[in-house]
Amino acid sequence: MSILLSVIYLIATVTFIVGLKKLGHPDSAKNGNLIAAAGMGLAIFGTIFIHDLQVPTIIYVLIGIAIVLGGIIGWIIAIKVEMTKMPELVSLFNGFGGASAALIGVVEFGNNNIPATDATIVATILSAIVIGAITFSGSLIAWGKLNGTLKSVVKIPQYNIINNLFIIGIVVFSGYVVASGADSSLFLYGLLAAGLVYGILFVLPIGGADMPVVISLLNSLTGIAAAVTGILYDNMVMLVGGILVGSAGIILTVAMCKAMNRTLGSVIFGSFGASAGGEEGVNKTLGTIKKTTSSDTAIMMNYASNVIIVPGYGLAVAQAQHVIHELEELLTAKGVNVKYAIHPVAGRMPGHMNVLLAESNVDYALLAEMDDINPQFNNADVVLVVGANDVVNPAAHNDPSSPIYGMPILDVENAKHIVVNKRSMKAGYAGIENELFYNSKTSMLFGDAKDALTELVGELKNM
Repeated sequence: MSILLSVIYLIATVTFIVGLKKLGHPDSAKNGNLIAAAGMGLAIFGTIFIHDLQVPTIIYVLIGIAIVLGGIIGWIIAIKVEMTKMPELVSLFNGFGGASAALIGVVEFGNNNIPATDATIVATILSAIVIGAITFSGSLIAWGKLNGTLKSVVKIPQYNIINNLFIIGIVVFSGYVVASGADSSLFLYGLLAAGLVYGILFVLPIGGADMPVVISLLNSLTGIAAAVTGILYDNMVMLVGGILVGSAGIILTVAMCKAMNRTLGSVIFGSFGASAGGEEGVNKTLGTIKKTTSSDTAIMMNYASNVIIVPGYGLAVAQAQHVIHELEELLTAKGVNVKYAIHPVAGRMPGHMNVLLAESNVDYALLAEMDDINPQFNNADVVLVVGANDVVNPAAHNDPSSPIYGMPILDVENAKHIVVNKRSMKAGYAGIENELFYNSKTSMLFGDAKDALTELVGELKNM
């Protein structure tokens, strides 16, 4: 049986790697997800029915009930979730993964078969508890920020000092428990509570513009927590799966930081500054905005040769991905060359815009990454910015005092004509004014993205 279980775990491990590889491209991502899920199902089956668990029958019944209930709940959530809520769902999934690791650590700490004097085992258990607790509470705070329950930035006086002292205290106290061999439940739950509190303090001060990085980092921590529990149970499939998630999350986190010209330390220990967004009309510093209509925008696009569309979170909120695909197809039929410019941190999670546009069957070949599309803005007759803000803000180049200064952006300002669709002149997620809106080449098309694009499509059809 042990040989059969090893073979099953090996197959599951291979499916994880293959599935992760396929997730790198939208065309193969769905199959990659299914392959990895099948591998996980196989691993669960092997663990329950082939592994010698030596537990009463009632335990198998409870495990079966938990799997069925969890499967039904997960299926319902996956079917009903809106694309705009996907970042929130990812945060919750991260949190549940962390909670699982923490609970495993709590259970194993009280396991009589584990000697308190075995420092390696105790350190592994405490790592699962602390990392899992931090991931759980931090993910819940991220979820609250993403759905608007919490403010984007919650100011905590001297939070750098508090956070540093907290994590140092957790590490020192964990070291004491390991070194002393203490097996007190009071110590255990004290560390669990400290981890939960640190997770809250860790995410609360982080600005909204940094949320894609935070989600990626929390996802990585979930993988690390899973890997730790794999070590604890000497389970290779848990270990490999956790390592894959953890390492992929770290790589993605570093890539997100690079795309924002930020260091990981500045995201964790600092937050974007916030300033009040400007009102519609005249801005004393930046100038005057210029309004436009769907009719004027349609005329401009109808006679254009090259159009670049820049999608942002506002597109997702308005559920306008299908309308914008219709606009793209209409322009293409008229002989206009259309491309989508995708910023690495557009939206609320890494790859948010890619997933959103894939949902509306936009050809992946039309999606251009920032480094590839930036040189093409000079030749663009019209750029349509839909719901994007901070990722097109020239202040990143022009204003050394701006909190986003140095952040790589889409060079929209180089286009011949720029149309920006927004509900209002309210500042973006970073909470700062956008110089692009006051550019002499920019026209503001105010209104809900879906409504505005529908009108734009209607005008183009009549031409």
